[in-house]
Amino acid sequence: MAARPVSRMLRRALRPSVRSCSSGAPVAQHRPGEELSQGRRQFLREHAAPFSAFLTDSFGRQHSYLRMSLTERCNLRCQYCMPEEGVPLTPKADLLTTEEILTLARLFVKEGIDKIRLTGGEPLIRPDVVDIVARLHQLEGLRTIGITTNGINLARLLPQLQKGGLSAINISLDTLVPAKFEFIARRKGDQMQHRAGDIPTRAYAAGELWLVLGFHKVMEGIHRAIELGYRPVKVNCVVMRGLNDDELLDFVALTKGLPLDVRFIEYMPFDGNKWNFKKMVSYKEMLDTLQQQWPELEKLPGEESSTAKTFRVPGFQGQVSFITSMSDHFCGTCNRLRITADGNLKVCLFGSSEVSLRNHLRAGASEEELLRIIGAAVGRKKRQHAELYLMLQDSPPAVPSISSWGPLHVQGLRHRVSFSNQMATLWKGCGVPQALPLAQQRLGSGFSQRHYCSHSDSDTNPKCLSPVSGTSATPSGPLPTSDQLTHVDMEGRAAMVDVGGKPDTERVAVALAMVFLGPVAFQLIQENQLKKGDALVVAQLAGVQAAKLTSQLIPLCHHVALSHVQVQLELDRTHHAVVIRASCRARGPTGVEMEALTSAAVSALTLYDMCKAVSRDIVLGEIKLVSKTGGQRGDFHRT
Repeated sequence: MAARPVSRMLRRALRPSVRSCSSGAPVAQHRPGEELSQGRRQFLREHAAPFSAFLTDSFGRQHSYLRMSLTERCNLRCQYCMPEEGVPLTPKADLLTTEEILTLARLFVKEGIDKIRLTGGEPLIRPDVVDIVARLHQLEGLRTIGITTNGINLARLLPQLQKGGLSAINISLDTLVPAKFEFIARRKGDQMQHRAGDIPTRAYAAGELWLVLGFHKVMEGIHRAIELGYRPVKVNCVVMRGLNDDELLDFVALTKGLPLDVRFIEYMPFDGNKWNFKKMVSYKEMLDTLQQQWPELEKLPGEESSTAKTFRVPGFQGQVSFITSMSDHFCGTCNRLRITADGNLKVCLFGSSEVSLRNHLRAGASEEELLRIIGAAVGRKKRQHAELYLMLQDSPPAVPSISSWGPLHVQGLRHRVSFSNQMATLWKGCGVPQALPLAQQRLGSGFSQRHYCSHSDSDTNPKCLSPVSGTSATPSGPLPTSDQLTHVDMEGRAAMVDVGGKPDTERVAVALAMVFLGPVAFQLIQENQLKKGDALVVAQLAGVQAAKLTSQLIPLCHHVALSHVQVQLELDRTHHAVVIRASCRARGPTGVEMEALTSAAVSALTLYDMCKAVSRDIVLGEIKLVSKTGGQRGDFHRT
C-alpha cells in the first residue's frame, strides 16, 4: 500500500504511540495531553494511513466509536426505555464474558476504534465494571473510555473507575422534581435499596427512602464527578411532552454555576416504551423555549461526527446540547457501532439487523474471519435509519405544548423537612433554582398535615380555586341551559358538536371529588406508609395526565390544548377522606369542564387503586363541577 514506505519513518516519529490496522499500515495515535508540533501535524496529515476498510461503509463513513453494552439488566424502569415489568433477559451463559468483551474491544481498537463507551442496561451494576475499565485503558490507541449511567451507583464507584482510566461520563437525569423521578423511573425505595446495595447511614421515614436512594444518589454522583475533575459532566435528559418539557429552563439554569453539558434528547422509540409521536418535543421547539428566556444564547462549533447541537448562555460555566435523532437525524456523519450484551453487532441503533460476533468467537473464528464478518455488516449499513423515517412519515404532527407539570409542592410533611433542607444544601451555590419540591410546613384548619398541589401558574390565575391562596372565582348569574341534548342529532344518533364557528374565549373549570378511605387507609396515607408508594403523589399525577387524555376517554369530547392543569389533594381528618380539587384552563371554542371532571375522577380512582390492598371499604363520593367560566352560556358557580 502507498502508506507502507513511510511506516518505519512514522514509527520512529511517533514511538510508542502507533498501532497497526489489519492492512499493516500504521495509524498515528498521540496520547491525551500530548501536544503535536505544527510540522508534525502536517506530516501526519500527508502520510496518514488509510482508515481500516473493515470499519468503513459503502458511503465512506469511518467508524471510530464503539458502544459496548455490559449488561441487559437495570435497577430502574424508566418509561421511555422499557415496560414497567422489564424486558426478557438473555440467559447468563449467552452473554459476553469479560474476556470476550476485551477480545472484541482489542480487535476493534486495532482497526481504528479510538473511543469506547460502556452502556447497558445499567453498566455500573456489573460486578467487574471497574476491572473492565482498567483493562480497556491498557489498549494502545484507545483515547477515550466513557460510560453512560443512571447515576445510582456512580458516587460510590467513580473514584475506582477514574483510577482505572474512565475519561468521560454521561448521567441520565430526566427531572429535577423528586416526585417525578419516582414516577419516571418506576422505582420505590425498597426496590432501589435492594439493587443499589448502598444503604444510607441514617434512618429515613419510609416515604422518604426512595428520594434518598434515587434522586439524591444521582445528584450525589453528578457532584462527585465534578469534584473529581470531569469536564464537562454530561447530563442526559429525555424530553417528553406533558411530563418534563416544562423543566427545560430549570435544567439550563444548572449550567450557570456548574460545568455541565445538559443534553436534551428527543424522545425516541424503543421496544416496549409505547412510543407516541405526540410525546416528542422537537429540537426547534425546545430551542425556541430557551431563546425566549435567553435571547443571547450562542451556538458553539462542534465536531463533524458529533450527534449534538451545542449552545451556551454567555457567562454560564456549562453548556446545553440537543440530540436530534428524530427531527434532524445525523446519519450522514454517523461514526458509531454497537455491540449488545449478548455479543451482537448493530451498525445502526434503529436498524433491526444484528450479527452475532459471540457465536463466531465461541466457534473459534480467527481474527481475520471476525474482521470479514464485521466488514460485511458495516458494508451493509444504510444511508439513514429507514425504518424510523417511514414511521415518522406516517405520524401526525405534534400537538401544541401543554404546560401541565409545575413545581410539585408537598406541604406539611414533618418527616421530610430535614430532607428538603438536605436538598437545598446539596445545590447551594450551584446556580440551581431553589424552588425545589419540598416546601414549608402547613397545618390546615380541619385538615391533616399532608397537602399536595400541582400547578403551573396559579399565582397568575385568579380564576382557579386554590385553598392555599383562598381565592375563588366571582359568582355570576345562573347558567342558561339548552332544551336539547347537543350530542344527539335529530334522529337520535350520537353526534359530535361542531364548534368551528364559536369564538375562542378563556375557559376555566374546577371540579371536586371526595374519597372516603376509612381509618386504616387514611392513617397509612397520612403517614405515607403504603407499600405501593406515595398515594397522594401518584393520584395527583394521574389527575394531571387524565385531564390531557379526556378526549381519548370520553368519545364525543373535543381535543383541548390545555394551558394549565392544577390538582390539589387535602386530607380531611374528620371524615377520614381525601378532598380532590382539579382545575383546568384553556383558550378555545369549547369548555374544559369535562377535563376537570375527568381529572378529579381518575385521581379518585387512583387513590382507590393505591389503597385497595388494605381496605375494601373505600367510597368514592360525589364528583361534581364546582365552577365554570367562559363561553356563550355564561359562568356557573355551585353555591
